[in-house]
Amino acid sequence: MFSFSDFHRAFLAPAALLMGLAVLPAETVAQETPSGGRLVVAADSEPRSLNPAIVASNGVFFIASKVIEPLAEASYDEDGLEPRLATSWEAADDGRSITFKLREGVTWHDGKPFTSADVAFSALQVWKPLQNLGRTVFANLEDVETPDDHTAVFKFSAPTPPQMILKALPAVTSVLPRHVYEGTDIAANPANAQLIGTGPFKFAEHRPGEYYRLVRNDDYWNEGQPKLDEIIYRILPDRAAAASALEADEIQLAAFSQVPLVDLERISQVPGLTVVTKGYEDLTYQLVVEINHRNEILADPKVRQAIAHAIDRKFVVDTIFLGYAQAATGPVPKNATEFYTPDVPAYGFDVAKANALLDEAGYARKEDGTRFSLRLLPAPFFTETRQFGDYLRQALAEVGIDVQVVNNDTPAHLKAVYTDHDFDLAVGSPVFRDDPAISTTILVKSGIPEGVPFSNQGGYADAELDALIDKAASTVNAEERIALYKDFQRLVAEDLPLINVAEWTFTSVARDNILNIANNPRWVVSNWADTAIQP
Repeated sequence: MFSFSDFHRAFLAPAALLMGLAVLPAETVAQETPSGGRLVVAADSEPRSLNPAIVASNGVFFIASKVIEPLAEASYDEDGLEPRLATSWEAADDGRSITFKLREGVTWHDGKPFTSADVAFSALQVWKPLQNLGRTVFANLEDVETPDDHTAVFKFSAPTPPQMILKALPAVTSVLPRHVYEGTDIAANPANAQLIGTGPFKFAEHRPGEYYRLVRNDDYWNEGQPKLDEIIYRILPDRAAAASALEADEIQLAAFSQVPLVDLERISQVPGLTVVTKGYEDLTYQLVVEINHRNEILADPKVRQAIAHAIDRKFVVDTIFLGYAQAATGPVPKNATEFYTPDVPAYGFDVAKANALLDEAGYARKEDGTRFSLRLLPAPFFTETRQFGDYLRQALAEVGIDVQVVNNDTPAHLKAVYTDHDFDLAVGSPVFRDDPAISTTILVKSGIPEGVPFSNQGGYADAELDALIDKAASTVNAEERIALYKDFQRLVAEDLPLINVAEWTFTSVARDNILNIANNPRWVVSNWADTAIQP
């Protein structure tokens, strides 16, 4: 039988190998970059919809962001934003409106002009009612006025924090062509698969199971861009295959840690390949234990606290993530320095404390040593989430909780957890998108409709927490809003509607002749207009 100590030993060996790995950052090349060439990239999935205005997720952005553009993109500059389809923006002091000046001379890939009508349509007909993130960010959006073709004035029915709206622009404001979508079933429109955008690349073709192909947009608004002629996303669901393809020079880039962490030490020594850790700063993933509060056992805070104490976060960071992560303290990651607070209840690794809490909760060990049984569904998205599921089963066995691990493919997992609620515990991997209001508070707020992925589908409800989330969503003053989110972190860590375990970003592996990579904090899901290949 595979014991808990065996599990520790199985992961310690690769961790030791990585201790000496020097991970090299990619620097922006200031010189004039060459044009032309084909970039072949590894992709590990084929999203059912490629429309980022509806499904704001990194798996969609990875491909679609080269074709469909947002109003602004993230930047390493002090203000954190770089203009895209909007050239400037100004928020009213009362939080009731934001005015965007739009870029002139932009055309859609079918030749039609881009105007403010496209922005108004996207905001009111797509982002607010349909998009997973836009439902929250634009909850109070009541109108978008278009006084001319290059001005869009967003009007809100209640004070809406400009801080939140501006931080959301890169992820939430992918603009769609009104003339393609208006009057159609937007969610079923064929353009969700055959993308039409304003970006530096045009969608050319998709061969299921093989590749996606994007080609240069010769009419792109930014003169001299894109640099590449073509991007090929080669479908490689097996992550080990990505490492082999890189070594064989069959692909030139693997992002989102598609090269397994255990292979990075070896890959870093292959001539011509570089391991890159930049370009993910605004894409912090959070390893969480999702909890179904409909289970009366898990509805007891002492049981949730016991589970938190049973998890050795240092082991998780050092061995499952091989050091490419850090232990979490709550729902806001440490690298979000504007919002983060360490002043929250802590649950250190303490098996004795976990056992004592379970005894206090009235769940004594039976003759076979177990107290009760739970079903655990690890998210299938990453190797690490699946490995953590195996670890958690072993960790909870140490305190008498019998765990049955149920592994599903992605559609079955999403349905079981977020629609059918057919789980006790689940391993999730939500993304922190630079502001707690963007895809973070939705994890714990009550009243989320069934079927919304990466949201509170565990049935947790707390009136005080809900009121705090609502207040922060309408607090215009940035300092007051930050203080509210520090209270938010304390309440979540205290009551544990979910358990935050670790937070991590990813690595890329690229050929040395790929220029201008990782030059913004969302680079892998940005437009790659200046990415080039050195002949």
